Amino acid sequence: MELTRRTTLLGLSASALAACAGDRGGGLNAAGGSQADAVVTFERFETGFADLVDTGAQARLLSVGYQWSEGPAWDAARQRLYFTDVPQNRAFSWSEADGISVFLDPSGVAPAQAGGMREPGANGLLMGKSGELLICNHGKRGVEARDMATGQRRTLVSEYNGKRFNSPNDLIEASDGTIFFTDPPYGLEGLNASPMKEQDANGVYRLGSDGALSRLVDDMTFPNGIVLSPDESSLYVSQSDPEAPLIRRFDTPAQGEGPIGGGEIWFDAKPFMHEAGGLPDGMAVATSGHIFLGGPGGVLVIDPQARCLGRIGTGRATANCAFGEDGRTLFITAADRLVAVRTKVAGVGRF
Repeated sequence: MELTRRTTLLGLSASALAACAGDRGGGLNAAGGSQADAVVTFERFETGFADLVDTGAQARLLSVGYQWSEGPAWDAARQRLYFTDVPQNRAFSWSEADGISVFLDPSGVAPAQAGGMREPGANGLLMGKSGELLICNHGKRGVEARDMATGQRRTLVSEYNGKRFNSPNDLIEASDGTIFFTDPPYGLEGLNASPMKEQDANGVYRLGSDGALSRLVDDMTFPNGIVLSPDESSLYVSQSDPEAPLIRRFDTPAQGEGPIGGGEIWFDAKPFMHEAGGLPDGMAVATSGHIFLGGPGGVLVIDPQARCLGRIGTGRATANCAFGEDGRTLFITAADRLVAVRTKVAGVGRF
């Protein structure tokens, strides 16, 4: 494995310096601090990495001060990014024009309703094709849709076979409106040992556009991130298990189909574990089919043949990433911060 390293100091734009009003929990939510604490590294493991990531462009530190930033989602209509701080039970909005502001507080459920929850906040977000914001709500133990005009939130699904979900974590929507989502126990105190756990598996589910719900996968320990290939023929699910840190690839089932096919281990992250920590987590997909995987020490860039070409290093466990702006900006939620890196390949989505 070839390793070359290039360090880029993160640019501090004027918009990134806007502090978040009404902050709590010690989070400053503004780009600041020492430059030594604000570096992104580009590590090339294989040829082709520099064809995907613009290693010559200045990365941007957009915001800091979070406990565990997650769930980035780009809103093309409003030209802004939404993301969550799961333990702090808040969601934030960032735009080039306005900087950072609180978007949802609480993002999940109010503290008085959070009994038995390890993390009652929202986790994964996604701008739905209907124009609503789709929300994986730990505290509600369900998947919600938020009307962007009224702010009203409605629950799309919260149980399977009459039993409550664990804590839906991440989701992706197909072109026909089908929603696929993961349901690990991270929101529950005690995780799998929680007395509130009702499901017999940490599953992967499909919610059809007709409202039909089915469980597609029941043999993953901690299913986490989930994405579709550009042609939607394959469904990728990451597993955040230190004993088996990996991505599995499944055949995407059509509406009304039976059990899901495939399920082979597509990528093993063990050789790429990092001293900074992190496990396979949220993912973003480029139109070329490359997968950008949040996890060990930053974002791993993986080609369609499952070769890891390199790492966008953040120096910390990294939860997730999403393409935005013109489709060639990768927003990265890296523990206590929000970072933006330019890419040479466009992401799948609406920009």
